Amino acid sequence: MELDATDIQLVHLLQEDCKKTTKQYADSLQLSKTAVYERIRRLERNGVITNYVALVDKEKVRRDFMVLCQIRLVQHTKENVLKFEREILKLEEVSECFHVGGDYDYILKIHAEDMKSYREFMLTKLTTINNIGNTQSSFVINEVKNSPSVHI
Repeated sequence: MELDATDIQLVHLLQEDCKKTTKQYADSLQLSKTAVYERIRRLERNGVITNYVALVDKEKVRRDFMVLCQIRLVQHTKENVLKFEREILKLEEVSECFHVGGDYDYILKIHAEDMKSYREFMLTKLTTINNIGNTQSSFVINEVKNSPSVHI
């Protein structure tokens, strides 16, 4: 789908705050409410906008201990890769999982309460997945930038 300048502006506004009214977006874009409503529906229909979510303050829910865990698989068969990915999808502590190239095969972003709960997660959940060769954990000291927005 080709996005025009107004679509791009609208997507930026929605990424900043998707709880505003259609009238507020219309006023910002100098369009009618109907025109903005139709643009939003078209963006949703075409899969440009895939979901709306509430962002949670990790500190307030005691999940601000963040770990980036690199994982190397023992064997890279299609069956093993797909099985590993299915198992990772079941782990609530893992907020993001990336299949990457380089020294490791996957990078996981994990939110835990503290080091003790991360250790428990590693021992009882992550390392029970077959085909993990080794892991390397990096503990986040400070989150410098975290934006759910996609620049277009």
